[in-house]
Amino acid sequence: MRRPAPFIPMGARDGQYRARWLAPLSVMVGSMVTILPFVATFAWLPPFGLIMLLAWRLHRADTLKVWAAVPLGLFDDMFSGQPMGNAMMLWTLCFIMIDVIDTRLVWRDFWHDWLIAAGGIAFCLIAGRLIATDIGAHVETTLLVQILVSTALFPVATRFCAWLDRDFRRS
Repeated sequence: MRRPAPFIPMGARDGQYRARWLAPLSVMVGSMVTILPFVATFAWLPPFGLIMLLAWRLHRADTLKVWAAVPLGLFDDMFSGQPMGNAMMLWTLCFIMIDVIDTRLVWRDFWHDWLIAAGGIAFCLIAGRLIATDIGAHVETTLLVQILVSTALFPVATRFCAWLDRDFRRS
């Protein structure tokens, strides 16, 4: 039988500092997935760095500050092939959007998180397409497939973040 979590007064730290370095590290590893040699006829590979960033932000809001999207976006820009500053700007806008939604919602559950993440993923992919490719390029079908695959993988990333954030204390 699990013991309840200990009471931590408001403003005090809980002593778990692992998530402070593990969250940015897992986002950076997710961004580096794009350097693996996958052979595909169209771009179906989801932006794992963005998915991990949104999963950490929606799972535990205290692990990543709003400004953390800028250096993590710069790191993703170096590996993704997008124009420099693309992920920095779009990821920061997603964080601001999530903060605005957090102030408006009274409570959130998993379905809300999934819908928020789907909106953030779709926004980043569509805006990245508008910034990086020519308007005449016909990539709407592959973009839709990439959005659907990324949205479908968000619960897996959330479970992975929860697994990384687990408590190692023994009862």
